[in-house]
Amino acid sequence: MTENIRNFCIIAHIDHGKSTLADRMLQLTGTINEREMTSQVLDSMELEREKGVTIKASAVRMMYTARDGQTYELNLIDTPGHVDFGYEVSRALYACEGALLVVDASQGIEAQTLANLYLALEADLEIIPVINKIDLPAARPDEVAEEISSLLGTPPEEVVRISAKEGLNVEEVLEAIVRQVPPPRVEPGAPLRALIFDSHYDPYKGVVAYVRVMGGEIRTTDTLRAMASRVDFKPVEIGIFSPNLIPTQVLRAGEVGYVATGLKTVRECRVGDTLTLAANPAPTPLPGYQKVKPMVFAGIYPVEGEDYEDLKEALEKLQLNDASLVFEPETSQAINFGFRCGFLGMFHMEIIQERLEREYDLDIIVTAPSVEYEVLLRSGQTVLVDSPADLPDEALIEEIREPWMKLQIFTPTEFYGTVMDLVTKRRGVFIDQDYPAPGRVQLNFEIPLSEIIVDFFDQLKSRTRGYASMDYQFLEYRPDALVKLEILVNDDPVDALATIVHKDDAYHKGQAIISKLKDIIPRQLFVVPIQAYAAGRVISRANVKALRKDVLAKCYGGDITRKKKLLEKQKKGKKRMKMVGSVEIPQEAFLAVLRVGED
Repeated sequence: MTENIRNFCIIAHIDHGKSTLADRMLQLTGTINEREMTSQVLDSMELEREKGVTIKASAVRMMYTARDGQTYELNLIDTPGHVDFGYEVSRALYACEGALLVVDASQGIEAQTLANLYLALEADLEIIPVINKIDLPAARPDEVAEEISSLLGTPPEEVVRISAKEGLNVEEVLEAIVRQVPPPRVEPGAPLRALIFDSHYDPYKGVVAYVRVMGGEIRTTDTLRAMASRVDFKPVEIGIFSPNLIPTQVLRAGEVGYVATGLKTVRECRVGDTLTLAANPAPTPLPGYQKVKPMVFAGIYPVEGEDYEDLKEALEKLQLNDASLVFEPETSQAINFGFRCGFLGMFHMEIIQERLEREYDLDIIVTAPSVEYEVLLRSGQTVLVDSPADLPDEALIEEIREPWMKLQIFTPTEFYGTVMDLVTKRRGVFIDQDYPAPGRVQLNFEIPLSEIIVDFFDQLKSRTRGYASMDYQFLEYRPDALVKLEILVNDDPVDALATIVHKDDAYHKGQAIISKLKDIIPRQLFVVPIQAYAAGRVISRANVKALRKDVLAKCYGGDITRKKKLLEKQKKGKKRMKMVGSVEIPQEAFLAVLRVGED
C-alpha cells in the first residue's frame, strides 16, 4: 500500500541539529532500542562525528503509528549539509516527496539552508518548516518564525517548534510528516525505474546502491541494468534500512531500500543513475543524472618514496566509497612520485586528507590546491590544465580562461561593508542583493573559483564573527590576464610550488612566497638564490646566505696576497659545489605557499 508510505529528507545548514532530530525520530518510532542508541546514529564515520557534519547521505525506514490509528512507513533520507556535497543532496531530494526545513532558533536562516531549500522547491517537494534548539538561552523562535514565514509564506504560528536534544515536540514533527507529505505517485504497470541516490562499497556484497523505486518492482531473481553505465548484474541481495541492512524479497514502487550489486567499483553504479530490468528496460532513464565534476585539484605525495604503492591502494579504496574522488599518477621533480587528485571543494579535500592519514596511517604532502583552467592555444585547440606545472609555453597560448562561480553570502546587515571589502579584494563582482528577513542580507556575487578555495571561508567567518554563511555554484569559464608564477631554487624551477595567478597579483604573491622560503630553506655551503619568475622575467629574488668556514683563521700577520690566495681557492670550491649541489626543500616550504596571504 503506497498510501501509507512517506518519503522525506531533512535539509539544514551545518550544525542546526539535523542528525540529532534524526536520532530522536529513531527513538520515538522504536526503530532503535535504547541499548543501541548513540548520538548521531546515521553518521557512522568517525570523522562525521568529530566534525559534527554529515558527509555521506544515508537512509532509514521507520514504522510510526499516528494519532489516526494507522501505521505509516516513513523513509528518512539523511543528506549532507555542506556545500561541497551539493550533488548528493540534489539526488536525495529527487528520491523524496517532502522535506523538513530545520532552522536553528538562535542562528536563523543561513546560506546553505537557502541553497538546499531552492533545490527542494525545484524538485517540487512539500516543505515542512521546523525551528530547532528552542531551549537555548539565545533562542529567538518568534523572530525566526517570521523569517521563515516571509520566505515560504507559512503562517508563523504553524511552524513546528522543537528541541531535538531535549526531545521536546518531536512527535509533532512526525504528525506533520504524515499529514502534509503526499504519498508516492505510482503509475500501475509502469516498467521498473529506480533512482540511485547514494552508494557505498562492501567487501562481501560489492557496491551497495541506495535506491528509491519510482515504478515497477525489484525482486532478487531479476537481472538489473544500470542505464548510464550500461552494466547488467544480478543482485546479491535486496532489502531495507532499519537502520542496519535488513534483506527482503521484493522492493515495490514508492519504497526506499538497497540493492547489493556485486559490482566491484562505484564507477559502474554512480549516484543519479537509473536501475531498470535488463529483459524489459524502461524507454528513458529518470532525469537529472550528471557526472560529478571536481572543482579543486591538488597533488598528494607520500613523504617516504616507498609508501607510493600504499598511497595508491588507499586512494583506490577511498574511491570505492566516494565516486567523486578522481586521481591520476603524476611526477614532480621536487617531491618524486604521487597523484593528482580532484575534489569537489576544499572541505572534501580536507576530509580525504584526514582519512588517508587516519584510516591508512600514511604520511603525505599535499601541494597547494589549484583549479582547472581552459587554455586556448594559438593553433585553435583548447586544452584543460589542472596543474600549473602542465601549463603550455607562453608563446603557444592565445588566452587562459578560469572558472567563475556564482557566490551567495548570507550575513547580518551590520557586516555588509566588511563582506563587500573581502569579495572585491578577491576580484569578485557584485551582482545584486536581497533582504529575505529583517536584519539579514543576501549578497550575490560572481567570483573566480581560485580566489575562494584557500582561505576565503575562514576570512569570511572571522570578519563576521561566525555569523555569515556562503554557498557557491559553477557559472562559466572566463578569459583573464593570468600568468604562471614559478619559483626557482638554485636556478631550478620547483614544479610543486608553481601557481597560476592574475597578472596584477603576481608581484605581491611572488614576493610573499620568496620572503617565506628565505627563512625556511636551510643554509647550504654555497649561496642559494630563490627567484620568483612570471611573464618572462624574474620579479623577485632573495639569497639564502652560505655557511662559511673561516679559512683565514690560521693566517695571523703575514702578507695580504696569502690571504687573497686562500679566499680565491675557497671561492672556486664554492662555485664547484654550487654546480653539483642540490638543495633539499623541506615540507614546510610547500605549506608556507599555502598560507601566503593569511598573515
